[in-house]
Amino acid sequence: MKALLDTHAFLWWIADDPRLSDGARRVLADADNDVAFSVASAWEIAIKAGKGLLILPRDPASFVAEQVAINGFRILPVGLDHALGVMDLAPHHRDPFDRLLVAQCRIENLPLVTCDPLPAAYGIATLW
Repeated sequence: MKALLDTHAFLWWIADDPRLSDGARRVLADADNDVAFSVASAWEIAIKAGKGLLILPRDPASFVAEQVAINGFRILPVGLDHALGVMDLAPHHRDPFDRLLVAQCRIENLPLVTCDPLPAAYGIATLW
């Protein structure tokens, strides 16, 4: 199975947060799955950590890179087609990071691992 992580799913997975669903845990724990971590999520984490809204054990650059590697997640770059793909999205979701993740899911044909109900309004599959 292939999937893209929403930022909160990544953070909850690495923190073993009880808010992460059992279904999401099964997807992320299965080494046979191809789970992608978007550069957009790294950007969101960096912004929130820089503003003091997210506390990490170390600096975001080393911590996120280490966690992506440890968990075997594939890094999904933000391509020009992804960035421009947000133009076609209805205004269901106003968060620019979530809109970019939705565009990536649509273009890459990936389900999104998320507890957020709004991405499904764009016709993408979600896993939770």
